[in-house]
Amino acid sequence: MKHVFKHLRKYLFRGFLAMIPIALSAFAIYFLYSAVDRRVGLLWRRLFDFDVPGLGILTVLVILYLVGVVVSNAVGRQIMHVVERVTRRMPLIRTTYQIGKQLSSTLSLPEGQVFKRPVLIEFLRPGVWTLGFVTGTVEDRRFGDERYLKVFVPTPPNPTSGTMVLARESQTRDPGWTMEEALKTVISGGMIGPEEFRETEGPAGPTGE
Repeated sequence: MKHVFKHLRKYLFRGFLAMIPIALSAFAIYFLYSAVDRRVGLLWRRLFDFDVPGLGILTVLVILYLVGVVVSNAVGRQIMHVVERVTRRMPLIRTTYQIGKQLSSTLSLPEGQVFKRPVLIEFLRPGVWTLGFVTGTVEDRRFGDERYLKVFVPTPPNPTSGTMVLARESQTRDPGWTMEEALKTVISGGMIGPEEFRETEGPAGPTGE
């Protein structure tokens, strides 16, 4: 019986883990239907007495497309510039707008320019290493040509929150992991991910560059 219970617990837990992405996908679909399609569809019914399933989401997509076309030309950019100047005079709205603008700018970066590669960096105290992501570099030309890495250290399990540190390139290590492997490690709190550090190609050095 002990073996049976162990077997059941093992595969029940695996089934639970397998259902998580399915449940999240179902929730996203339900949210789109209830919060977008149904409400926008209700507006269509009130205005034109006409409703088709999926029309609400299609309407939102068309609006987003038209807004994208407008802000991509000179007139649209001028309009956005005026909106930005107005929001700067409103304390609460100014903060919210700037946060949204920064997020939009980050998401608009080409793939591979947000997080460049994962690295290991000593954090909080010597001898304790944490996983971070290189977002850029800073050159220090005052005392030589030393290069610092801008490293974003995420807070598991949310890779969008954390802190940014500057570290000498010689003070970081390259685990030899892909971005996908590193993100899985962060999101799962270390439960999912590589079980070893790998050799990296390129000249010898702590960062593999």
